[in-house]
Amino acid sequence: MAGRDERAVVRALVEAHGRTYAEEAGIVLKDTPQPLYRLLVLAHLLSARIKGSIAVATARALHEAGLRDPRRMADADWQERVDALGRGGYRRYDERTATQLGEGAALLTERWGGDLRRLRAEADGDVAELRRLLQEFPGVGPAGADIFLREVQRVWPEAAPYLDAKALQGAERLKLPKDPDRLLSLAGRTEPAVLAAALVRAAIGKDVAEDSLNRAGSR
Repeated sequence: MAGRDERAVVRALVEAHGRTYAEEAGIVLKDTPQPLYRLLVLAHLLSARIKGSIAVATARALHEAGLRDPRRMADADWQERVDALGRGGYRRYDERTATQLGEGAALLTERWGGDLRRLRAEADGDVAELRRLLQEFPGVGPAGADIFLREVQRVWPEAAPYLDAKALQGAERLKLPKDPDRLLSLAGRTEPAVLAAALVRAAIGKDVAEDSLNRAGSR
């Protein structure tokens, strides 16, 4: 595929599908404790084998239930967390996830004072260490850490550019180069977080990839 065509595919993908999952969940991402915590919860939910739309709806349901910071999450009883997860449609993993969210909120409060910026400071600019520390939260494995870092790179510059294996799977499906530097070059001024989200959507949705290729071909 010629370079010009590759650029058209990336442009079509980003224009039609370049929405971060935080945006979809109604999280206005800032480098402040509450949005960062809500992003961590969203990453946890998205990392399970469940539809992304359900994870996003559940993140919204937890917020509407008032479980939007680690103190409130930890103080809520287990059944309250289960009920909120259920309202979002997150029923397959609700009991285990309710426990993990409570334990994770307690860990964040006890170790980092409820503020993920302190976890960031502990990593001291080392993205691999950031990824490792994120996995100390119950239920946040490698996939969850990658999701968090893909999105948080908007406000934590040291994490950018972050195009993980899942994003590169999307590039492969679109027959784009799997080299992160080349993809970023093709994307021009597009934010890495937006590019990453769009590529992930192509990786998990064949229809997204086909739509983007069709849009690029019709230009």
